[in-house]
Amino acid sequence: MYQEKTALYPSAHFDRMRTMGLSLVVLTLTLCAVRPANAALGRFVAHNTPSYVATAKNLGTEDPSKTIEVSIWLNPHNRGEMDALARDLYDRTSPNYRHWLTRAQIAARFAPTAEEAKTVQEFFESHNLKVVKVGGDNFFVRARGTVGDVEKAFQVQLNNYQVRDKVIRANASDPYVEGAAGPLVKSVSGLDTGTYEHPLMARPTNFGKSGSAGVKPALAPPSSFFTPDCFDGVVTDVFSSDNDGSLPIGTYKGNHLNLQSLTSAGCAYTPGPIQTAYNLTGLYAEGFQGQGQTIVILDWCGSPTIQNDANAFSAMFGLPLLSSSNFNIIYTPTPSLCEAPDSVEINIDVEWSHAVAPMANIDLVVPPSASFQDVNEAEYFAVNYGLGNSVSGSYGSPESETPASELANENLISEVAAISGISTNFSSADDGDFTVYGIPATVSAPADSPWATAVGGVSLALKADNSIAWQAGWGNNEVLLTDEGFIPDPPEDFGFYAGSGGGQSNCAFQEFVGTPPNTTEVCLGGFPKPAFQKSLPGKYRQLPDISWLADPFTGVAILISVPGQLPEQVWQVWGGTSVACPMFSALWAIANQEAGVPLGQAAQYLYSLPPGAITDVVPVGSKTNVTASIRESTVTNNYTASEVLGAGGFPPGTSAAPAKFVSAIWDYPYLDYTELVISFGTDCSALPSTDFDGSPCNTSSALHTKVGWDNVTGMGTPNGKAFADAFNPTVAAVK
Repeated sequence: MYQEKTALYPSAHFDRMRTMGLSLVVLTLTLCAVRPANAALGRFVAHNTPSYVATAKNLGTEDPSKTIEVSIWLNPHNRGEMDALARDLYDRTSPNYRHWLTRAQIAARFAPTAEEAKTVQEFFESHNLKVVKVGGDNFFVRARGTVGDVEKAFQVQLNNYQVRDKVIRANASDPYVEGAAGPLVKSVSGLDTGTYEHPLMARPTNFGKSGSAGVKPALAPPSSFFTPDCFDGVVTDVFSSDNDGSLPIGTYKGNHLNLQSLTSAGCAYTPGPIQTAYNLTGLYAEGFQGQGQTIVILDWCGSPTIQNDANAFSAMFGLPLLSSSNFNIIYTPTPSLCEAPDSVEINIDVEWSHAVAPMANIDLVVPPSASFQDVNEAEYFAVNYGLGNSVSGSYGSPESETPASELANENLISEVAAISGISTNFSSADDGDFTVYGIPATVSAPADSPWATAVGGVSLALKADNSIAWQAGWGNNEVLLTDEGFIPDPPEDFGFYAGSGGGQSNCAFQEFVGTPPNTTEVCLGGFPKPAFQKSLPGKYRQLPDISWLADPFTGVAILISVPGQLPEQVWQVWGGTSVACPMFSALWAIANQEAGVPLGQAAQYLYSLPPGAITDVVPVGSKTNVTASIRESTVTNNYTASEVLGAGGFPPGTSAAPAKFVSAIWDYPYLDYTELVISFGTDCSALPSTDFDGSPCNTSSALHTKVGWDNVTGMGTPNGKAFADAFNPTVAAVK
């Protein structure tokens, strides 16, 4: 652990951390019982306590008889040498450039030894904990036992905490590992029940502040199928109060959003239009569809229907079928006990990675739960055994709410992948800068690792020929115009709905200060800015690196089995950076195919590709954004497009809306005389800060697209053929 911090921090910063850490050690020593005689060899595992334990409501101790599993991650050897080598492997001027290490070479130079792993096993066994797994090349040891035995082994108390709408078990203080095992320990995983979440969003069938949880996905009516035309013209709609001609009367003009109605499926993108829009068809014409490559998808629990669903999806769109020759499901690190149909994320990932790279193999790696412990160990399995050169992880957690020890584990796994010639690609999340949760701005982990590739999202509009009409950085605000005969004046602003995550890593290293119970967690800084981002502002890692389609209002179609439906397989519309990540991971597999050699971490290349390989996503506006005119008994109130988004909280003529955005009318199909406005290119809140709706769009800290790299879309979206051709040595030589 200390070796890793030395590599990541200047000495003065490390001295500050060490001083604060020693203060915590002294405090904890005064609170704990006398150590056994061999405690002098032990060590506190610093930064292993989730930040929320300092402020969240303590609901009481965990049941001491409950059986749980915990893992000790061991310190790698020669971490400074590993860091230096990783940099060299991506330096075109270095003799080590792209000379990836084999698993055996990594084990020989950097892995913990079998003897060290045995020492950790003996620590577990001496505390009545049964060893159930030793990770590949001894990087971790996993054991099972009761909560009571785990508490005794690590000299901690495990409590349940109320964290927003969840109850999470966590250790109240940093664990202590006594004896010879102490100096070997990098982190302890599994003490807390923190989990990752999939940043997937159903196209909503309800409105208001609903988020992704509990939102029913839009289904295709049996009488029609989806169209790629999401914006189908300009409309003028007039509504009166109580629908009987009485005042107030609202007149609304602007773009029309073609979503599902009672008679039409509305818009959703299917493989053909996406392949055309992003010039994948040109790539396929050259013969590059992912042959010989494997896309590794990480999704917990599993689905018993995924192969049948994906094959029905493939048959619909003329894609190759999945079979044992090109599709493999691997359950690790333990068998899954939560496999179930209607596992939406798995359908999104498999169907849409297959849609982008139809001839690539797919390995679906399934951990038994969404816990940090299970998912990280499954990812390590995929990397350690080199299952594929492109790993897709459509999941994440807020960096500031993830224990620093887990962030360090994630970073280590991605670095091992990077020196192996593997790219770990992660979604950048769907909640903008996370301030909508009432927490300071932060980014998503594991996408925040300097050795990972962070994938953000865009909104998409197509022309009749399926070429791109416009793209906007994904971010929606929502406004109610009418509601069953009620005409709000001004329109009722619901504010920020969802949008691509991004910004600067700021909480990769954390410390607790103060005396219990008055302790607070302090963010000491983020992951350092990698060399490939040297032209970007700040000194920490910036997210995202690249983007693809993610907006659920301009979402993609999936086919999924839903028990109780007739027929059981139904079409739904989904979005989120959970869509963008597998699409990009599939294209990265094709880029590896064109290169003829493993390319490693994608982010290393994205900032220096030739013009045309990536399409810059810049602010976009519309001359026909939605305006409102509301006639009252004595006056008519007119609202500009900007005021429609934010007029309710501001003086007349002002709004927090950005300078450029697109807005469109959504005719809500499930209630009569109900209409809303959805905005695009607003990854922030159009409401004032007093509404506590996240970062207002008119503040400098809000997420915005701009020319060049930005904190919503990164470098932009890939232009399929030009993007992959940039890695073809023959094509590059000709150019």
